[in-house]
Amino acid sequence: MPVPDSLSPQKLTQTQYTVTPERRNGRVSGPSQVRDRWIADLTARGVHQRWILFAGLAGMFAGGFTFTVLAVSLKSIAADLDSRETTMAWVVTAPILFSALALPVLGKAGDLYGHRRVFLLGSLFSTALSFVTAFAWDAMSLIGLRVAASVVGAASGPSSMALIFSAYNPEERTRAMGWWSMMGAGAPAMGLIAGGPMVEFMGWRMLFIVQGVFSMMALVFAWFVLIETQRQRVRLDVWGSLLLAAGAGFLMFAITRFAELGLGSSWIWVSVVLGFVFLYAFVSVQRSTAEPLLPLNFFSRRNFTAPILSGALQSGAYMGAFVLAPFLLQDVFRMTVASASLFMILRTLTLTFASPVGGVLGSRVGVRWASMIGTGTVAFSMAVLAMGTANAWIYVVGAGLVLQGMGQGLCGPSLNAAIASSVPEESLGIATAANRLVNQVGTAFGIAILTGIYDSPFGYQPAFFAGGGMAVLSVLAAAVMKRDERSP
Repeated sequence: MPVPDSLSPQKLTQTQYTVTPERRNGRVSGPSQVRDRWIADLTARGVHQRWILFAGLAGMFAGGFTFTVLAVSLKSIAADLDSRETTMAWVVTAPILFSALALPVLGKAGDLYGHRRVFLLGSLFSTALSFVTAFAWDAMSLIGLRVAASVVGAASGPSSMALIFSAYNPEERTRAMGWWSMMGAGAPAMGLIAGGPMVEFMGWRMLFIVQGVFSMMALVFAWFVLIETQRQRVRLDVWGSLLLAAGAGFLMFAITRFAELGLGSSWIWVSVVLGFVFLYAFVSVQRSTAEPLLPLNFFSRRNFTAPILSGALQSGAYMGAFVLAPFLLQDVFRMTVASASLFMILRTLTLTFASPVGGVLGSRVGVRWASMIGTGTVAFSMAVLAMGTANAWIYVVGAGLVLQGMGQGLCGPSLNAAIASSVPEESLGIATAANRLVNQVGTAFGIAILTGIYDSPFGYQPAFFAGGGMAVLSVLAAAVMKRDERSP
């Protein structure tokens, strides 16, 4: 079987994976020699890029399957640790916030020092912290350990995506991202299905032990399969990293807390002002330094800026509705927490199965049209949810959730692939990290907007229409992307 172009000898040289004379002559024994022979065999059979994809998906599953089950288990965790439920909510929200702020630094570190190295180190420390988290002694220790594990584990996000992009040619990346998006949706769904009974019968601590075992298995598999990527020969922009983290952190604080504190709060306005001040300083530093954290000329490329903006707006609408839907099912349709969780799986399973279809769609019709079709489906789903809410039609609400999952699955692979194909190979880490950071900000904004409207006298319907407005803006941003060639 011929070796695909994306992993030809030239590609292996570009990614800086070489078999030294000592290894070739058998002077290096042990796991390293076994690994060399394993990779050489996979490459000769033309399946190495597929195994790299499997390694990235395995790491993603190990890190992501606890999210949903933790969210629905906070009440029992709070009772076990003798803490308030509002305090325990930080077990979910704090890791999201701090890992988002760490993404640009970790993505750039992969560009500078090699994504395989960053991925393995992040997975190693995250695995160790998973086991330690099982022995948390109070609420603060649990929150702190979860934050630490999420920050170091965040390295696996941009680095694994960069490793996959490096292995696949640009025309093949959209399909690979379809499987990536499928795992991103499937891991939390599996956590909800299998993790719920585990927490109920064996306790929440067992969840982190199982996660540690899965992470260890994924780490060993990745060590044998992954090859190093091309590195940049520059220094890490420390000042740029600090300024970007500070600016994004203050803005995310203002976005996530304005619904609770109100727009009249001085904390909100001080955070907004400081956020923009730090971001302005970040832009100034990037313009003046010879080795910027994020080259600003990337934002002049339509297929970099447009999909990042489209993805952030679409994620805001999608996740805002994700937070509101359980409230709707319990308030309007009188469902229990358990039945509402099972009903929500409709959306997650649809997303899981639609993501590979989205990868194929992007390859066939181009990333621009696939992104517009997917984001347009999300916009339409918001109207369906509003109609189902107004008339108390549970089947219509279910159809809206299915359409949401379908839209997310159809547009996600193309948006990610467009961003990766718009930057040089050596900048894939910081590009994907910037995408995920902006995506997190959009998610926080969408949740704050939709829940804020819901908490006001307006209720569910206007909140869903607001999400639909965000999704329509996402369609318009996707339309700005360049037309691309269809893959054969």
